[in-house]
Amino acid sequence: MNFEFKENYNFDDLVNILQILRRPGGCPWDAEQTHESIRRNFIEETYEVIEAIDKKDSELLCEELGDSLLQVVFHAQIEQDMGGFSIDDVCDGICKKLIIRHPHVFGDVVAETTDKVLDNWDAIKMQTKAQQTQAEVLDSVSHSLPALIRAHKVQHKASKCGFDWKTVDGALDKLSEEIAELRAAINSGDDAACFEELGDVLFSAVNVSRFTDVEPEQALSESCNKFIARFAKVEALANERGIDMKTASLEELDALWDEIKAR
Repeated sequence: MNFEFKENYNFDDLVNILQILRRPGGCPWDAEQTHESIRRNFIEETYEVIEAIDKKDSELLCEELGDSLLQVVFHAQIEQDMGGFSIDDVCDGICKKLIIRHPHVFGDVVAETTDKVLDNWDAIKMQTKAQQTQAEVLDSVSHSLPALIRAHKVQHKASKCGFDWKTVDGALDKLSEEIAELRAAINSGDDAACFEELGDVLFSAVNVSRFTDVEPEQALSESCNKFIARFAKVEALANERGIDMKTASLEELDALWDEIKAR
């Protein structure tokens, strides 16, 4: 194998390494991979980047961005090996997209505010993707996004069309209405209705999050962290008092929970 070891590597080196790994005589595992087989890897690496950002850890962020970049190059190399596009085509496409969608920088369009920039971006995106209706714009939001993020994006795009509550009060009232409908569905014992109404409750809760400038996915994640932290304290307090968590009544555990929460 003809490979030059260096003190520092660059993007071209990464592409070259992937080519070596996938060619005959390289790594059997890398050579066997497909878009589908490493799909989950891309998702996991993306979330690890987010975790590094949340931790404000620059060193970890640098590492995780590298892992994510590997996924981009890996998928491009898989495609090139099948006679499709290459990493150069990927770079060409995104460069052209950035130039087209920033006419206020690379053209003669005037956009002095962020809102104007975003309005231009949306209009150009709609045109380049041949979207004729606002419904097509909403449906263009990736169906593979986590549901809370997708709901937030769909609602934001609908809001730009004027389809939105005037204040948070309207969104809160709608949430209360949906909760009442969920309660009715549960009381009826209709599983299909429960499924639908629970979805409506979650969708309405996301709507409230937009008015309060709260990122719903992050808020729910923090609630998970808070629950785990409080649960650990409840468990410790139960052990301290000789209470078996598995056999204790809900009332006993709820009392411990309230005590921890009060602290």
